[in-house]
Amino acid sequence: MTGRKISIRILAAVTVLFFMYAVAPKPARANSLSPDTIGMFPKDVGEFAYADLKKARTMKWYPALQEQMLPQRFRDFEKFLASAGVDPNTQVDELAWGLVPEGTVKAENGAATDVPSSEQLVGIALGTFNPNSTEAYFKQQKLPTISKRGYTLFAFGSGAGPNDLFFFFIDSSKAAFGHRQLLEKLIEIRYGAEEGLLRNDKMYSLINEANGSGVVWAVLDAGYTRLAMGQLAPEVQQFPDAAKLLQRMEAMIISTTASSGLEGKFQAVCASPEDANTLSQLMAAGLLYKKYQATKDNPDLGQLLDQASVTPSGERMIIRMTVTDDQMTALIRKNTFTFKM
Repeated sequence: MTGRKISIRILAAVTVLFFMYAVAPKPARANSLSPDTIGMFPKDVGEFAYADLKKARTMKWYPALQEQMLPQRFRDFEKFLASAGVDPNTQVDELAWGLVPEGTVKAENGAATDVPSSEQLVGIALGTFNPNSTEAYFKQQKLPTISKRGYTLFAFGSGAGPNDLFFFFIDSSKAAFGHRQLLEKLIEIRYGAEEGLLRNDKMYSLINEANGSGVVWAVLDAGYTRLAMGQLAPEVQQFPDAAKLLQRMEAMIISTTASSGLEGKFQAVCASPEDANTLSQLMAAGLLYKKYQATKDNPDLGQLLDQASVTPSGERMIIRMTVTDDQMTALIRKNTFTFKM
């Protein structure tokens, strides 16, 4: 699986979760991720996201949605954990994860861009765990392990493959998972030998803004914002001069907010109010085109897009969407969130 495909899945999962919470019957006060947890992530994270899985499981369609959007590799990872008595569906209450870019896409002239072409994953699951019994089981199975500053990292796979995932228990309430290099960096951050995400002033400022604003939220830096725009709204790039406009985008925040119900919001941070105005016009046109495309094969998705609002606000373009219970059920029935690789 390439880095870009991983990003597509993760970004889409965040988007799906955002829709899921937009129909909660009562406004819910979102949990806030502690600075201590955020600070364990590497400084160079380009995409950071959070989901309150405990609340997600209260939604009646969640099992069907999870089945549709979860990649097979992560299904296998869940089975791997379950074999040691770790049940992600009951023991994991919250999830935070980040993507760190490894390479960038080349422009047509051969120059490097800051749009990621591959990436590594690191995440922290928050819940209630029994590290001693779980680690004893995996040691008995003679799984490949790595020792780092007193922590034992267990491999899902041979432990030598570039895409192999590892995990370890930070304590009885936190378990870290991801690629080896980033997990080792996370440990070094805990010991003060590496700088963490709190040292990334621009990214942490946006994370601090999004934190607590919804039960699902994500923050993307400039590179991941451009990648997201290409994945979520490719129609916009067909307009003249759109490429230059997108190249100047600085960040994106995805979140949900509570009012009489819950409303999902995408905020694109642009270089100037003029850029935000122009991008809003292009995005409105792009969504209109996407709506007409969806009307034939997926009218429920077309109706959802028709209800979306796009407005500029200072240097930001804001997209708001809501979805009803019946709409969500219909979208799942249409396999809207199934990923074809």
